[in-house]
Parts: sequence; structure tokens; C-alpha cells
Amino acid sequence: MSIIDDKNKVKNYLAIDYGKSKVGLALGDNEVSIAFAYKTLDNDEKLVDNLRKIIQEREVNQIILGKLGMPGGQKESFDAQEIGAEMEKELGVEVRYQEEMFSTKMAQDSLKKRGAKKIKKLDNQEAARIILQSWLDKKYKI
Repeated sequence: MSIIDDKNKVKNYLAIDYGKSKVGLALGDNEVSIAFAYKTLDNDEKLVDNLRKIIQEREVNQIILGKLGMPGGQKESFDAQEIGAEMEKELGVEVRYQEEMFSTKMAQDSLKKRGAKKIKKLDNQEAARIILQSWLDKKYKI
């Protein structure tokens, strides 16, 4: 029996584009380093339970939470650090942060270029995909 080094272990990531009413999700891993838009959840009383189910089903090791943080940039409508700390506590998964400046605009542009219908329904999960892909590119230097 061989011991597998933690560095060679597949890590599964869940990216979150957090909004007041909708929460976009994307999935990816360190093996292929490609992010995929997953789904959009309502930001309601079932959010934590829904996230917990996804984390268990997808064996998520880490959450990547979009954060607006450029000095002098627009003010966030929520405190990402506070939400991230609450997610770590409630979900038992480590949270990391990725700058999300213009991610929704980039998501809408990307969806338009692909000829997607109902862009408003898909832009949160596409924004989460962009957030996660940016994080993966930076972490794994692609």
C-alpha cells in the first residue's frame, strides 16, 4: 500500500459569486484547473443547507468567494470576510478570496458572445466561473 502525498491529492473547489438575492456557483479542481459554471441559488434561508449538500455531493475541499477589494474601488454591498468566516463556521470548509471586479459584466459579455438566452438567469453562475478560473490560473500559474 502506498501513501499518497497531499500535494498529489485532487482538490475540489466551489466558487461563489455572492449577491443579495442570487448566489452563483462554479466548480473546478486542481487536476484539470478548468472552472465550470454550476448553478444559481436563491439567497434565502435555505442557502446554507443547499451549499452544505453541494459540498458533500461534490466533495468540496475549499470555497473561493468573490470579493471586491481594489483600493478606491466600489464599495461591496456585503462584507466578504464576514460572510467567508460564517461559511467556514457553518460549512466546515476553508474559504479563500478572489477579486471579482467586473466579473458580472464579463459574465454577461461572455454569455452574449456565446448566444445564450436568459442572460440574467445565468450571469451569476458565469461570474462564479470567471472568479474560480482567475483563482485557478493564479494558484496553478496557467
